[in-house]
Amino acid sequence: MLYRSARCAYCGAVLIVIANQCLAQQQDWAGYIAFEPRIFFEEPKYDQHPHNGLSPSAVVSPEFRYEWHEGSDRITIIPFYRYDADDENRTHWDLREANWQHFRGPWTWLLGVGKVFWGVTESRHLVDIINQTDLVEDIDEEQKLGQPMINLEHWSEGGTLSLFLLPGFRERTFPANNARLRGPLPISNHDAVYDSGAGDQHLDIALRWTKSVTNWDIGLSGFYGNGREPRLVPTLVASGSVFLVPHYDVISQLGVDIQYTQEAWLWKLEAIGRSGQGDDFGAFAGGVEYTFYGIRGTNVDIGLLAEYLYDARDDAAPATSLDDDVFVGARFTLNDADDTNILVGAIVDPADGETIAFVEAQRRMGERWTLEFELRLLTNISEDGRLYGFEKDSYMTLRTSWYF
Repeated sequence: MLYRSARCAYCGAVLIVIANQCLAQQQDWAGYIAFEPRIFFEEPKYDQHPHNGLSPSAVVSPEFRYEWHEGSDRITIIPFYRYDADDENRTHWDLREANWQHFRGPWTWLLGVGKVFWGVTESRHLVDIINQTDLVEDIDEEQKLGQPMINLEHWSEGGTLSLFLLPGFRERTFPANNARLRGPLPISNHDAVYDSGAGDQHLDIALRWTKSVTNWDIGLSGFYGNGREPRLVPTLVASGSVFLVPHYDVISQLGVDIQYTQEAWLWKLEAIGRSGQGDDFGAFAGGVEYTFYGIRGTNVDIGLLAEYLYDARDDAAPATSLDDDVFVGARFTLNDADDTNILVGAIVDPADGETIAFVEAQRRMGERWTLEFELRLLTNISEDGRLYGFEKDSYMTLRTSWYF
């Protein structure tokens, strides 16, 4: 996916600095190659591919890292490319990371393209707002696009304070209009509308403070700029068809994330207040995780999870199906030589029974191979539900990865 002019200039300058360092230093490479067939269980609801249920794709993502000056400077480059046989939008490339970090005493500088994760809950990451969602990767919204940034961080006994200047906006990726997981209306991927006159060149800013106090991990954050969630506005085009056009609002958001640890208990909370998308609104996700260690004298640990999700946004804000829902799940960690782990869970709307269920399992096979299984089930979808149009799109993925 190509950056536009300002982003090209910014990233190009960073890559020149990185390349000059690489020419004078030894290069260390890693990364992985993966084959990922998806299998859809039902025929598509609309005129979509694949009709036969099988949708193969492949990924290559090399990684380059180098440190010098006794670890005071670090270069990281992680490109990403996926080829998908059925979804032209899912065939894409991205710079997940391409940055230079400098460490000096309590200060850290990062310049380039980076990835930042904020949050503590399992089912929904409300405060995680720096990177744009790479939605063609998975419906769980966990995969993110690289974000051009200047990040200054200061460590002290009073906590860690991070400032982010974000000089280039990334639009959310969406499935192609003839592909699975599209939804009831086609999306006009290349006709995004912005509230800001600067469009995708708007300089977004964010600030975050974190601190650990005894058993508490606390994070406070603020953000101002183009919202990462677009409103999908139905628009009549010249052909007479109705398309959904992404509309990006300028928003302000305050967030808090807290985790409290007490022996086998983890108590978690994420909450936000946001303005700029209809009426000001709040949302939160909170719950608990309890782990049983060494089940029946074995190495197996089982963690039980439960969370409640609430979102008070009105119809003028980007739509969400997670406005009054319950999440339950279980995490199985075998603690074996092959690092086998399994996560199962479901998000349920108590009002109508609309359910998103999933299974995620992973196991190493030798030193360089991993096998992963993912299952996504959408059930009890009503005609007036937020997930209407996706009810035929339950699928599973079997991913085989080779690490080099």
